[in-house]
Amino acid sequence: MYFIVCEEGIIETDRRGFEETPGGIGIFDEEEWSMELEPKKDFSLSQKEEGVFFCRLETHASYLLGIFHVPVKRKERRSFNFAVYILKDRLIFVEEDFTIKNIILAIQKRIGAEKYTMGEFLADFFMALVEEDILYLASLEREIADMEEMVLSGGTEYFHYRMLRIKKEISRLYCYYCQMADVGEILSGREQTCRRFFERVDRMKQEAQALREYAMQVQDVYQSEISIHQNNIMKFLTVVTTIFLPLTLIAGWYGMNFYNMPELQWQYGYPVISIISLLVIIVSLWFFKKKKFF
Repeated sequence: MYFIVCEEGIIETDRRGFEETPGGIGIFDEEEWSMELEPKKDFSLSQKEEGVFFCRLETHASYLLGIFHVPVKRKERRSFNFAVYILKDRLIFVEEDFTIKNIILAIQKRIGAEKYTMGEFLADFFMALVEEDILYLASLEREIADMEEMVLSGGTEYFHYRMLRIKKEISRLYCYYCQMADVGEILSGREQTCRRFFERVDRMKQEAQALREYAMQVQDVYQSEISIHQNNIMKFLTVVTTIFLPLTLIAGWYGMNFYNMPELQWQYGYPVISIISLLVIIVSLWFFKKKKFF
């Protein structure tokens, strides 16, 4: 599929128009690109988009070579890879699906009737790659905030698994924005109109870093809540142990059954010891309640 960027906007064209008119955009899949011997020979273009897990823009003598892995940001969508060759007066995209075509058609609908240039198209195209990212980052922030409320309300079930997934996602996006920021810096040096793309990606990189720090803070809150819970358990066990310690002493003392023990032959010995044990429990509970140990 071929397009032309001109003053009227983006116009669909044929192979001849792409080759003969400045501002041409060509979109090839892997099979089509493998048959394009002439462009490869003229510009030494041989890079394909398969097996890519990074974003990079290389500067060559007569063109720029971009290799991109755009990560998925919604469940109903999937990650996609593509390669782009930025020549002096045209662009060549290599991809396996129709994502690039859909992006170009969306840009075509948005642009007005003013004079439109290849530099503006480059800026609009790369802006489209991160257009909805700020909404996705906001959804991650809300998810972290919900987890924080859950932890503070005492719910800690599956916290580690959920937080690990979020931290991995934030780390993935942060690396992506760092790479795209480098791409934006190179593009803005070539086309001033791409400066806004660089600024947008830099802001989202900072937002991803802030989300990473927020996630770490929530994890610290979780650890604090776990420590408080454990301290409460230890306090309860300490209170129980302290209450039953004098009872253990009484049971041990009067369990020796020496013949000359005064209470051994006394008919009221057992009831008296039972009452003393009950008083010990009542006094201990009153004392701990007064000291706010529980």
